[in-house]
Amino acid sequence: MKKKLSGTVVVTPLFFLGLLLFVNIFVFSQAKGVGIFDGQTDIGQVIQPGVAMYDTETDEYEILSPATNNGLLNQDPIHFVWKQIKGDFIIYAQVNLLARDTNLSTRLGCMIRTNLDANSPNISASIDEKGETSIEYVKDPDDSINEVRYALKNANVIQLQRDGNDYIIRVAKFGEPFITRQVTNLNLGDDVFVGLFIGSINQDKVEKGIYNNIRLTIPVPKILSIYRTDIGSNLEILDIETGNRKIVYSDTSSIHAPIWQKDGNTLIYGKQGLLYTFDLVRKKCTLLNTAGMKNNSNDHVLSCDGKMLGICIRPTETEAPIMYTVPASGGHPKRISKKGPSFPHCWSLDGKMLLFAGSREGEFEIYKISARGGKEYRITNTRGMDDCPEYSPDGKYIYFSSNRTGSMHIWRMKPDGSDQEMVTAGGFYDWFPHVSPNGKWIVFLSYSKDDASPSGHPSYRQVYLRLMPVSGGEPKIIAYVYGGQGTINSPCWSPDSKKIAFASYSDTQY
Repeated sequence: MKKKLSGTVVVTPLFFLGLLLFVNIFVFSQAKGVGIFDGQTDIGQVIQPGVAMYDTETDEYEILSPATNNGLLNQDPIHFVWKQIKGDFIIYAQVNLLARDTNLSTRLGCMIRTNLDANSPNISASIDEKGETSIEYVKDPDDSINEVRYALKNANVIQLQRDGNDYIIRVAKFGEPFITRQVTNLNLGDDVFVGLFIGSINQDKVEKGIYNNIRLTIPVPKILSIYRTDIGSNLEILDIETGNRKIVYSDTSSIHAPIWQKDGNTLIYGKQGLLYTFDLVRKKCTLLNTAGMKNNSNDHVLSCDGKMLGICIRPTETEAPIMYTVPASGGHPKRISKKGPSFPHCWSLDGKMLLFAGSREGEFEIYKISARGGKEYRITNTRGMDDCPEYSPDGKYIYFSSNRTGSMHIWRMKPDGSDQEMVTAGGFYDWFPHVSPNGKWIVFLSYSKDDASPSGHPSYRQVYLRLMPVSGGEPKIIAYVYGGQGTINSPCWSPDSKKIAFASYSDTQY
């Protein structure tokens, strides 16, 4: 467990000696890396070293700035926590500078460097002591610093993406969409150092930066927008109140659509055509028996009493997906729908009916069917795609996604299909509405209109998880995720309405 430190530290000779001793002990104990990073170092001439600490329980990084004699250097000295990577990647961080003093010169953020020399070519996205956001880059060792400033104040979310010799920089205030800039034709070499940094030109104080929800992702080429089974993935838990994310399990293949069992300690998810449970206490995965049927899709839903699953299986490679039910503890699936494709999304409160999205004669509409099988009943009948239906916990409404206006948004209607009304609007394509068990919130997935079509929810994109009150209001972003198809296809709320489970992706795991 890390040692807690105050935001601003006054340096005295005794403190300096103690800190040096602490730094030496800490660096020795972290010789194999800091969290997901390989190492840490001071860059530039300093009179007091910086130090980084990592909390394994919260996944939080604390980095103390090095101190220098103001005027010794042309460039600010920094403490840099780094990992060496080859090729393209995305680094994401939520950052906070404690005890801001506008009389100082301090900045913190994400950085990519050719090497660890003070004059190395580099690019960084940072926030300073005044809450101003900027991009700084140096093309050659002898060049001066190039700076691009954002009008945005008090941002605390930074994402820095490398795409060959081009760099995409995204910044935001948490809860708001990214503002994007790009720097092109910046050659930093193939192998680079990427990580987190803090710097302050002040010999009297040590500044502290807090870094949360760090994600280092290897993106998938956009040509591979169709869901794949061989892309690495993370099973994540998001705390709605704090915004903190925790990776509870990582896999070298693709997991998708995690849902909670009623005990709140177990998740069910899909992987490579099979279903698995994940014990959150023991951190253990177990195959869920589906009697040898290995073509499960990423649509599965738990009944309100937690005893049954609605699942979707391709009976053969040439047949469309069909709905089945199976005991939540495993067993032999029972076929429910006669026609396909039919994708289950929700059970009725009494467990007697299943809501599903089905394509019939080229039109995707919303249907219901008895959990015993039999006749299907069409609920919507509108040109365009209606998908992802889910009852509200009180049974008064069905929420769903529809592109009937030419843009995919969240809608709701009464269970008989009457009083259909649009719930979200604006500049995103919205999918997979899930109402919290306490009936207060809706979470859904949103695509930028540059990354999707009104009728598609591709994989491996920059997406937002957004939250809004059931009573209405402006949606707020609660997670910035590399995902899409498979992230929250199925109901994802914990039973206590405090957390959601979701899947994120990376072509290689670090």
